[in-house]
Amino acid sequence: MPVIRRYPNFLSLNNNSLPSISALIKACKTPTHLHQVHAQIVQRGLEQDHFLISQFICLSQTLSTLSYSTSVFDRVFNPSTFLWNVLIKGYSSFAETVSVFIRMKREAGLPDRYTYPSVIKACASEGKVWEGRSFHGSAVRCGIELDVFVTTSLIDLYGKCKEIGCARKMFDEMPERNVVSWTAMVVGYVIAGDLVEAKKLFDEMPQRNVATWNAMIGGFVRLGDLDSARRIFDEMPEKNVVSFTTLVDGYAKSGDMASARFLFDQAPDRDIVAWSALISGYAQNGRPREAVNVFLEMGSGNIKPDEFILVSLMSACSQEGSLELAKWVDSYVTQSSIDLGRAHVHAALVDMNAKCGNMERATNLFEQMPKRDLISYCSMIQGLSIHGCGEQAVSLFRRMLNEGLTPDEVAFTVILTACSRSGLVEDGWHFFELMKNEYSIVPSPDHYACMVDLLSRSGRLKTAYELLSSMPVEPHAGAWGALLGACKLHCDIELGELVAGRLIELEPQNAGNYVLLSNIYAAAERWLDVSLVRNKMNEKAVKKIPGCSWIITQG
Repeated sequence: MPVIRRYPNFLSLNNNSLPSISALIKACKTPTHLHQVHAQIVQRGLEQDHFLISQFICLSQTLSTLSYSTSVFDRVFNPSTFLWNVLIKGYSSFAETVSVFIRMKREAGLPDRYTYPSVIKACASEGKVWEGRSFHGSAVRCGIELDVFVTTSLIDLYGKCKEIGCARKMFDEMPERNVVSWTAMVVGYVIAGDLVEAKKLFDEMPQRNVATWNAMIGGFVRLGDLDSARRIFDEMPEKNVVSFTTLVDGYAKSGDMASARFLFDQAPDRDIVAWSALISGYAQNGRPREAVNVFLEMGSGNIKPDEFILVSLMSACSQEGSLELAKWVDSYVTQSSIDLGRAHVHAALVDMNAKCGNMERATNLFEQMPKRDLISYCSMIQGLSIHGCGEQAVSLFRRMLNEGLTPDEVAFTVILTACSRSGLVEDGWHFFELMKNEYSIVPSPDHYACMVDLLSRSGRLKTAYELLSSMPVEPHAGAWGALLGACKLHCDIELGELVAGRLIELEPQNAGNYVLLSNIYAAAERWLDVSLVRNKMNEKAVKKIPGCSWIITQG
């Protein structure tokens, strides 16, 4: 039986026939094919043929593991610089790449202008600027520092590490530049946040490629200047999927989902990153239903989601609060090939189940976590809070503190909200004081709003008012609104009038404030005051928006 059925004639050729092995290498599609061809190379005694081995190593780096490629390389007695370069290029991590380079030098290999770009690129990928300088010095000693490939890789290194002065010095000293050199310098300015210099250099470029245009679009998007990003996009002579995705992501992050969706629909090609940008955009902008719909649309096109899309889907489901949807998403994620052991995936599963009411599943997932961080604790506490388990939420927060985790502002907002929902006044006061005195966190308006809501629900209206009045900054309308609602609940007309006056100053066009005050007067049968409030609304042309509600029915 032939090694590869598609090319049986190659194996029948003479053992020393190089074209037959080359043809077999090009025909390889699977690791099994690769191993069969390797056997032929060994059998024919061609392990020292640098040309064949370089071809084979290149392919094995794609179809097999780097350790397998290295084992093939290790059989070569005196590898050429070209062969060393092929091996080094296959590695991506800094540690492994540098390790092979050191071995090359130790075994009397001679690095050339193609060796250094791979090693310097590895430094740039992990921000190793100090190590990159060492290789820069090594390139100078070899006399190749002004080679266009070496210099371009150095510009890329210094630019990505925000050593923009060094990058510009290298660029200015180049005897010749290509489009990649120009692009590396533009990208450096973009990363440094200097869009003025980036645009100036961009305009000076003798020619540009798609990567250059995309770098400028990405720079303006990061700066929040979507108008300039759109102008660059519209001027592009040729666009690729990265061009569309970068701008879609920019629109999504700015909250303009209409523009994001319109541009997404115009894209001729959409990769997994483009779908991810749109789905996460809807989720982050509080439009969970659209996020789920886009996910289903993606699935109908037989596109397999990655972990980032699934995390965005779970975030959308958390906002939607639908238990049935959460169960479906949980089942989908669990049955997918995604690694549930990854921290952000596991945390998203906990958050979704907790917020959608499947506390048993959320608790099991939470307890299975090898390491529970602040985010996972907050997800569980928030879930317990939403579903009326305030005392359990407080207990879990104390457990978090006992495990040595340091709560931040968000964590205290979550626990104060839990206390407020369950009427745990003493616990709420304790955590409020703990936040200020032990963790030196200055209470934010949200923290004060939680405490006002807590005190108001328990009928301590005067204490709540005094707390608001003592705030170092002006309380936001939400805090005053919580107190006004409590005044209505407890029929405190005098305080209600004070609070309503402050609210109307803050939000003169919010009809809800007038309606609450009117209802307070109505409960006390002060009909003249009710009429005065309504007249005031008419004078200021304040309109009450009709209320509406919705329910989910089954069947």
